[in-house]
Amino acid sequence: MPLDIGLWRLDEGIQRLLPSGLPNEKRLEDLIETDPSVLGQPLLLIGRQVPTAQGKFVDLLALDGDGAIHVLELKRDKTPRDVVAQTLDYGSWVQELSHDDVLGIYAKYNSTKALEVAFDEVFGIPLPEELNAGHFLTIVAGDLDAESERIVNYLAAVYGVPINAVFFRYFTDSGREYVARTWLRTQSQEAGPKAGTAARQKEQWNGTDWYVSFGDDTERAWEDARQHGFVSAGGGEWYSRSLRSLPIGARIWACIPKVGYVGVGTVTGPAERFHDSAYANNADLIASYTHPNGEDEWLVPVTWIQTRSKSDAVWQKGMFANQNTAARLRNSFTLGILQGAFPKAIE
Repeated sequence: MPLDIGLWRLDEGIQRLLPSGLPNEKRLEDLIETDPSVLGQPLLLIGRQVPTAQGKFVDLLALDGDGAIHVLELKRDKTPRDVVAQTLDYGSWVQELSHDDVLGIYAKYNSTKALEVAFDEVFGIPLPEELNAGHFLTIVAGDLDAESERIVNYLAAVYGVPINAVFFRYFTDSGREYVARTWLRTQSQEAGPKAGTAARQKEQWNGTDWYVSFGDDTERAWEDARQHGFVSAGGGEWYSRSLRSLPIGARIWACIPKVGYVGVGTVTGPAERFHDSAYANNADLIASYTHPNGEDEWLVPVTWIQTRSKSDAVWQKGMFANQNTAARLRNSFTLGILQGAFPKAIE
């Protein structure tokens, strides 16, 4: 059972304010849409009254910072059994949504801003490569009957269904309005996100494009790579492993971390240790290509299609970045920007 919420006015003695029902639940829906953080965590709304494949409409859909989907279903006038059953039905629909489905839902909800940009604005990080890797089901209500509470607790505690209920109490005082929130199940009790359908959570990869992180510093220099035709990484197995897996013929998009994308080119040969390469004794190189820990720097030869200086790097909020040195680049938002900034790549 949720905690009872009490609110007292203290300026003229002690007077308890008694909660009343919301004037209408649409107003609560408007409140959550305007500021989803009233639910207790940062969320990005991606849809309102979203039609399902079964002809129903989900009140609100949102993403959290991990890319999990949150189904927010207002109780309205549903019977106890109906509200829980309908929320579970929405969960069965949500788990089948692919990455592209999520993008399409958001595009209908907000056609003025890309999801990648909106996500970065809310969470301060790029959109995850995997969307809908899990989901949460939340019943939003002014109150919930004991039967529904028992069902929600049973499903979450015994079967690990990621379902919970949140209650909003409405107060008025001298023309002012207040709402207070409490959850049926605490964070420590809440079930984890239910996994989505495997292999549907990422955008489709075109089989060609790769992201490559190029750390421009004293150990390697972008101007060296740009002039002589290579990308490199090293200083440890974790840094070089993904770079060494780049296939010959791959189209790579080089990105300097925290700066932006600076080049697009084609891999022309296998990876090799830098000091075994033809550049090992090149006096024209700016950087050292050595590491204090003695680990190797690895090089992959590249024929550049188009490059930019570091000061002219391409970056917009929401573009793809990754902690790995090399990763498949499947993010259509990023690719669209890059193809406009590097037109020779699509000639």
